[in-house]
Amino acid sequence: MSFETIISILENNWPMFLRGAYITLAIAIISTILGTVIGFFIGNMHTTPVRKKSLKSVFLKVFNFILTCYVEVFRGTPMIVQAMVVFYGLASYGLELDRFLAALVVVGLNTGAYMAEIVRGGIISIDKGQYEAAQAIGMSHFQTMFYVVLPQVGRNILPATGNQLVMNIKDTAVLNVISVTELYYQTKSVAGANFKFAESFFIACVIYLIMTFTTTRILRLMEKKLDGPDAYNMAVNIRGRGEQKI
Repeated sequence: MSFETIISILENNWPMFLRGAYITLAIAIISTILGTVIGFFIGNMHTTPVRKKSLKSVFLKVFNFILTCYVEVFRGTPMIVQAMVVFYGLASYGLELDRFLAALVVVGLNTGAYMAEIVRGGIISIDKGQYEAAQAIGMSHFQTMFYVVLPQVGRNILPATGNQLVMNIKDTAVLNVISVTELYYQTKSVAGANFKFAESFFIACVIYLIMTFTTTRILRLMEKKLDGPDAYNMAVNIRGRGEQKI
């Protein structure tokens, strides 16, 4: 493996690498957003309080059981198998999905299964006193969740969400089994054409590293932005005889 060979491969095939990186990022970002929305919905459903021995409680138990089955199935099976089942399984029943759409469905549902548990843990971690305070001023459960709890949960789970996005960028490589033209698929095509497998996949490694590193840095900046400026910290102002905290 030589530097000259790597440069030659890049010069001759950069559009394919660029197209593959674009498809990889598009699938990872869109499916992470979709999975986060699913995770917030399921996490909220799993933590919704209901009165015992009521019709609503029966319905909620059945619905939560279905959601739990979904979470366990997608967390307990490999994504590569899920892709085969969704794409080829639905096609066998006459429902032929576009490969890009099938990729979004598979990665989005897989992400949603993991995010559901992350969100549920984030909701449980919020102090119960905040729920009681919200109820004391007449807020409904929906208002409490929307205005008090979920904004805090969103900030608390941001590192886990970012980690899930990084994982999705890498895990899109398994979608080559349904011929999605993401980065791994394009790299395999380039390597098959020039028989330079080590050099071609070295380029892919560098591109994956650039995407994941950049994504991580951007998410770190978002975390700092959500934390607010240092001016939010308690300051001490000396006036007259003593110290007054402001």
